[in-house]
Amino acid sequence: MALTEAFEGRAVVLTPDLPLHPKEALAFIRDLYDREKPDVIVGNSCGSFYAQMIAPVIGVPALLGNPHFQMTEFLKPRIGAQRYKSPRANGNQDFVIDEALISEFAELEAQQFHYCNPQSKERIWGLFGEQDTLAHFEHLFLEHYTYSYHFPGAHTPTAHEVKTWYVPLIEKLNLLANK
Repeated sequence: MALTEAFEGRAVVLTPDLPLHPKEALAFIRDLYDREKPDVIVGNSCGSFYAQMIAPVIGVPALLGNPHFQMTEFLKPRIGAQRYKSPRANGNQDFVIDEALISEFAELEAQQFHYCNPQSKERIWGLFGEQDTLAHFEHLFLEHYTYSYHFPGAHTPTAHEVKTWYVPLIEKLNLLANK
C-alpha cells in the first residue's frame, strides 16, 4: 500500500507495511508517529494489538478495528511458510511463522495492557465486525476500555465499511485529539 493517501480530501491516511516482528513493528509505529504526528492511530486485527499498546504511551486516541489480543493462539496453527494477503511495497509476499516469532508475540501479550490508564480508557475505542470469524475479544477489550461499537462486516473491512463505519468514529476521535 501507499505510505500516504488522501481520503476524499478529509484526511491524510498513512498505511505503511509493518515489520513482521512485533517489537520492530512497535518501533516502526513509534518512529512514524514521531515524524508525522498523526491525530489518531487506527489499527485492524494485529494492527489494533499494536495500536492499543502504543496509543497510551504517546497520548493519542486510537480506533481498534477487530482487535486480536491473542496473536500467539492465531499463529500457532499457522507455523511455516505464509504469504501476505495484500501486496507489500517491497514486493516480498512471503514470510515464515516460527516458534521465535510466536515467543516474541507472547512476550508482548503478557504486558499488552500495562500502559492502559484512565485517559486511554476513554480515548481508545473498539469497532467489532458482527461477521468476524477470527477475533472475538470484545469482552477483553471492555475490561480495559469504555467505548465499543459494531458494524455488520467481517474481520477485514471493505473500503465501503471503512468509509461507512470507521471514518465517522475516526472523525469523532480526531475531535477528542484536538480538544
